[in-house]
Amino acid sequence: MLEYEKSISAKIAVQGISNPSSHGAQAIDRAATLLLLVGRAGPSGARLSELVEQCSLSKPTVRRMLLALARAGLLDQDHETRRYYLGPEIHVLGTLASARFGIHSISVRSLVRLSQRTGDTAFLSVPRDVYSICVHREEGPFPIRVHALHAGDRHPLGVGAGGLALLAALPDDEVEDVLAANADVLAEKYPPFSPSVLRNLVQDTRERGYALNPGMLLPDSWAIGVPIHGPDGRPVGALSIAATASRLSRERQLEIAPLLRKEASSIETKLAETDPAEKQARVRRISP
Repeated sequence: MLEYEKSISAKIAVQGISNPSSHGAQAIDRAATLLLLVGRAGPSGARLSELVEQCSLSKPTVRRMLLALARAGLLDQDHETRRYYLGPEIHVLGTLASARFGIHSISVRSLVRLSQRTGDTAFLSVPRDVYSICVHREEGPFPIRVHALHAGDRHPLGVGAGGLALLAALPDDEVEDVLAANADVLAEKYPPFSPSVLRNLVQDTRERGYALNPGMLLPDSWAIGVPIHGPDGRPVGALSIAATASRLSRERQLEIAPLLRKEASSIETKLAETDPAEKQARVRRISP
């Protein structure tokens, strides 16, 4: 079974704490939910009306919370469009958190090497619940680039080369849990990626040794990817390379896949070196 909780809707999140004795916790829960909703709106931002609809709170309540979050620098509002965006303090907090959740900073050099070595665009994706989130895009020098994925983009696990690499690295029972959790969104927004198709793609990925997206999101945007495993053996990220179909022939896939695996292994080694449990184990091994 999955070791993480499945995503719940914003409406459930803001209504979930209804005990009269926990009004303070309820306010915090609602504010956190609004932050998540604005963040998930991405670069287009979120309108007040959209946030009210998604969380089923009254308009005055949502506006009051948004203004409080903006005063704290956690949100920012465009004065012309009136849309809300994540604020500067979120960037600061994210930078501070990266010291603990450091796969991004650890992976940057690998992404640069991959993009320069292949000439194409390299990506780092991480799992979040039953989704995959692109956290870094590193463009190579080749003049023709694909633009199917940008930092911050979020897709169900199995969609795209990085997401497929992550899904295929899970045990079979967890794969089925993910497919069940994402069944509705796959049918609505990703019709080519039905659960049966994803099961076949997972099997192909395991047999091939790397994930392949043969233009299933955009016709001429192909990609291959491999998982990054944490010290506990679970997938914590994925590296992928995207290019036009003509640049990802079978022969070139076989050239790029070892480069991805080498960089994934390098990142895994660095993650193990920074893992607190591994550090304690090394201390115990060398102690007299």
